[in-house]
Amino acid sequence: MGKTGILLCGHGSRSTGAVTEFEGLAKALTDRFPDNPVAYGFLEFATPVIQDGLAALMDQGVTKVLAVPGMLFAAGHVKNDVVSVLNDYAAANGRIEVGFGRDLGIDPKMLTAARDRIEQAEQAASSDVAREDTLLMVIGRGTSDPDANGNIAKIARMLGEGMGYGWTEVAYSGVTYPLVAPGLEHAIKLGYKRIVVFPYFLFTGILIQRIYDITDQIAAQTPDIEFLKAGYLNAHPLVVDTFIDRVQGIEGGDNNMNCLTCIYREQVVGFEAAVGRPQQGHHYHVQGGVTEPHTHDHDHEDGHTHPPHPHADHPHGPGKRDPNAA
Repeated sequence: MGKTGILLCGHGSRSTGAVTEFEGLAKALTDRFPDNPVAYGFLEFATPVIQDGLAALMDQGVTKVLAVPGMLFAAGHVKNDVVSVLNDYAAANGRIEVGFGRDLGIDPKMLTAARDRIEQAEQAASSDVAREDTLLMVIGRGTSDPDANGNIAKIARMLGEGMGYGWTEVAYSGVTYPLVAPGLEHAIKLGYKRIVVFPYFLFTGILIQRIYDITDQIAAQTPDIEFLKAGYLNAHPLVVDTFIDRVQGIEGGDNNMNCLTCIYREQVVGFEAAVGRPQQGHHYHVQGGVTEPHTHDHDHEDGHTHPPHPHADHPHGPGKRDPNAA
């Protein structure tokens, strides 16, 4: 009888720190599933690629794979790219069955992990400022999928309201708007004594450093406001627990993603042209870190691009403003 294996599917990064942290998450899953072979692979810019992870599992006698996206939300990478790689591999290797889990999404465990990271920043602060005098700024990755962007806004609201902050704002590191700098420029006008900047990211990388650098630049220009830089999620124990839930959810039937506001299936305001867009992967040219010419339309951490945001020229977005600048 064949074995059931687990595959953690990551985005990939040229940041060695991000890759190392992702490997740590895979190790945590290995520890939690001692009876199942566990492998991992990346969509792009790092090795092993997802196909390598699948091959490694097959070499161990695995005939059924429970694949989970190592990503926060179901935007294009989860809905299209990873699925395409998995389906192509399964079609070419008829001896293997692949089930796909849902994204981490909005989950009480993830919210608690986020709260812990924010509280760690507060506890390390040199001064004591009441939360009612503090603004919480939650920074998301930013995608061309409004459903994923909306999840960041909901998470920010739930954290801000649940933790009792005086005000809560949202910004994004790229693709959509507002970017980090205009978001912070707006936030400082609200008159709060402290601003906590929290990147709602899984792992480190170029974007995390950019967020912290921009925060430092804005803080230097506004010495009367205290800025705290909270840590990103990383392999917080509750993040690992959420991944465990997603693995177990595949066989339990809890792996359906939200289709009600999916831009590929429903006419979402402003994104009507995306309905029926071919859902196919476009990352084969950058798998394993090899970059070739590529022709999509928006900026990405590692230099390639994707379908455009319909309001890419918004004055607070990447079309009008350099996301690297403060």
